[in-house]
Parts: sequence; C-alpha cells; structure tokens
Amino acid sequence: MLDKIKALREEINAAIASDMEAVEQLRIKYLSKKGLVSALMADFRSVPADQKREVGQKINELKTFATEKINSLRDAFLLKEDDSCDELDLTRTASPEQLGTRHPLSVVRNEILRIFAGMGFTIAEGPEIEDDWHVFESLNFPPDHPARDMQDTFFISRDPSDVLLRTHTSSVQTRVMERTQPPIRIVCPGRVYRNEAISARAHCFFHQVEGLYIDRNVSFVDLKQVLLGFATRMFGPDTKIRLRPSYFPFTEPSAEMDISCDICGGKGCALCKGTGWVEILGCGMVDPNVLEACGIDPDVYTGYAFGMGVERIANLKYKVKDLRLFSENDIRFLREFESAH
Repeated sequence: MLDKIKALREEINAAIASDMEAVEQLRIKYLSKKGLVSALMADFRSVPADQKREVGQKINELKTFATEKINSLRDAFLLKEDDSCDELDLTRTASPEQLGTRHPLSVVRNEILRIFAGMGFTIAEGPEIEDDWHVFESLNFPPDHPARDMQDTFFISRDPSDVLLRTHTSSVQTRVMERTQPPIRIVCPGRVYRNEAISARAHCFFHQVEGLYIDRNVSFVDLKQVLLGFATRMFGPDTKIRLRPSYFPFTEPSAEMDISCDICGGKGCALCKGTGWVEILGCGMVDPNVLEACGIDPDVYTGYAFGMGVERIANLKYKVKDLRLFSENDIRFLREFESAH
C-alpha cells in the first residue's frame, strides 16, 4: 500500500496541463469521488491494524499534495489569462449591468395605496399568523361558516385555540378597531392564504388590499364615491362602475363592484365574457355586530369596508392570464415590466 501511494505521488508530481480543461481532468482523475486518491481510501479498510496509522497519514498527505498541485496549475493559467488582458483603459464606458426591477404586484400594490393615500387613508398592517377571533369570530362569521372548514383555511393548531394563516387582511381591521376609536380611515395591504388547488386562476396564497372607514354618518353613497374615484384613477377617467348585491358576513348591505371593460369599451369581449363588465372587488357597510365586537358603538358610528385582490387588478392592467407567473420568478416574465412605474 505504501509503494502504491509513493508511485501515485510521483505520477501527480509529474503531471502537466495544457489548458484549464486539462487541469479539470486532472482534478477529476485524482480527487473526484471516483478518483485514484479516493480509491486508496476505499482500499484502506484492508490495511492491517498495525499499519493503519502510518498508511492513513500518507494518504492524507497525498490528498493534500494533489490538491496543492492542481491548484498551482490552475493559478498559473489564471495568471496567464490576466497577463494577456489589454491594458486597463479608464476612459472606456463601463460594461452594462442588468439591474432588477420592481415586481408587477409591487407596482400595482403601490399604485393602489398611492390612490387611497390621496383620499386620506393611512396604511395599517398586521400578522399573517392569526387567531380565530380576529379572522372569523370578530367579523361575524357563524361557527358553521364554510370558511372555517379545513379545505379553505390553513390551520396551524386547533387545540386549545385555533391558530391559522389569515385568509384575508380584514383581521388587520379588527385589530385597529380594538385599539382605536373612530374616526378610522385605513387600507390594509398584505399576503393571505387559502387552502386551494394551484391553477392558472387560483393560488394557495395571494395579495389583498382592504379598506375601512368608520365615522359618524358614513353612508353607502360615500362608499360608492370613493370606489368610483379609485376606479377612474387606476383604469382611466372613462371607467364606469356598477354595484351588484352580494353577501359577506362582515358587511350589510354587501355588494360586488364591476368596472366597464377597458378592452372592448363595454361592448363585450373574451375578457369580460361578452358582458362589458369585469368584477374587481367586494364591499359593503360594516355590520353593526362587527363594530360592537370591537368595542365601537354601532348606534353612534357607521362605516364601510372594501377589499380587492392585487393579482386581479394586475391581471386587468397587464392582461396576465396565468396567476402562477407572478410567483415563479421567471426573469423573462419579470423583464416585461421594466418600464412599469
């Protein structure tokens, strides 16, 4: 075994290389997992016990020698390449560097927040890991509501109390109402989670911006005017809106809001499915039970709330057909938004 180690050392010492590729081949030959030095380590098991110490030391020395030899050959070629470079010209224009850009969802989110900030709304944020009271009970969800089912909500623990990933940013609204007396005028951006199958039209996580305004004598007319202002600023001055009756546990009355399709101008196309309208958000007057649960007197104060998906708004602005593209970090897709601002 010692003779074999000595012969291999002499072979490595005499090794030469003509280029970097040859250096790499030497590394593979001697130092890779299936290389000659590694093969000695495998044969080490058959060495008599009284020789293991000496042989083991020689193998380690051989491995160190081989590593230093190959590194010296590599360094020699790197130095040669540096010497062959043209003399540095400080007057030359720097090589163009590719810079990152804002994600399209960030662009849309910031635009939404900017519009509502101009209307006097402030930003409020809260935890993504929440409890049942802030996500469901305080928002007037009955105990048997389907959203409490495991197929819709990611529960972290069920005992002794429910801990879960928030399904909407309405939980931020309840936290603000708990510690703040009206007037309250906030928007709540953030990521939310739903236990849904991932497809081109749905994802297990997405982003929302929700709004809340509570004060004396707040009416549905106030809500409609704010939403109309948002729609015309986000999608253009000719945008029209319509409100359709709907149901949400935490608002009464409730509505879905559509905007006139900016592709066909309301005449009907594939995007709006021939209706001339595209749904963008849900809204309504805050249910008195929600106000009372959060310590606000519903006989004195009223308010409205609304919520929209950032991905939904981004789809309408940029005509993105597959929601999965927003979370795949494909550079080719993200570069399409370099001019977005």
